[in-house]
Amino acid sequence: MIPMALNFPDIDPIAIQLGPLAIRWYALAYIAGIVLGWVFMRGLARRAPVFTTPTAVDDFVVWATLGIVLGGRLGYVLFYNFDYYSQNPLQVVYLWQGGMAFHGGFLGVVLATYLFARHHKFRFTQLADIVAMSAPIGLFFGRIANFVNGELFGRATDVPWAVVFPGGGDMPRHPSQLYEAALEGLAVFLLLFILDRTTRIRQKPGTILGLFIVGYGLARFTVEFVRQPDAHLGTLALGLSMGQWLSMPMILAGAAIMVWALRRT
Repeated sequence: MIPMALNFPDIDPIAIQLGPLAIRWYALAYIAGIVLGWVFMRGLARRAPVFTTPTAVDDFVVWATLGIVLGGRLGYVLFYNFDYYSQNPLQVVYLWQGGMAFHGGFLGVVLATYLFARHHKFRFTQLADIVAMSAPIGLFFGRIANFVNGELFGRATDVPWAVVFPGGGDMPRHPSQLYEAALEGLAVFLLLFILDRTTRIRQKPGTILGLFIVGYGLARFTVEFVRQPDAHLGTLALGLSMGQWLSMPMILAGAAIMVWALRRT
């Protein structure tokens, strides 16, 4: 007997149709995350100690966007579907077909932040801290878009809030996209925002960056237990998913960065 479940909301993944041009909610979510993160970073750039300017933040957004898109796509190709793209290399550039990975996008933004800070002679950790403060905003909107698309859903369950997704068969499933939006997005943002108010954290550049990496890694690792593994990958060694294996080094690296930043004078 199939347990009771919530019906998946009938939301058209295409938000606006202008002739042959289709604008999807997923694309709007990326745009919203980048724009709101940009506005938030401009506000952070004015705080003491001032090390950059809102104008410099405007320039950095272009670098960060390239890091997100290129890193996210390459991360998906290398970590999640390398066999397919090695046989179909031209489809690597078919971004409109979907396929992005946070871990790749994260590395892309880290590289963009390092290069931008070096070019403008900013301290990397100071710039990285305000980038980390704004990153959960994009994560929140991205996970909401995953839910709207009915993708990256969870495992079958009988919890009262389970949802029957169009691509998930008849079984009710965890709305794992909403779990991730709440943890990776909202919870991590509130944690960083509260801790950033303290003088000790503010005076230790790199601490917020480390906290973000640890927070995201723990949130992602936890939710992966109820998220449906990728069909072509399944579970890997020790019964863990690819997302969990990629999150473990993030947690360790974030903890190391945080300890290093707190110990610096």
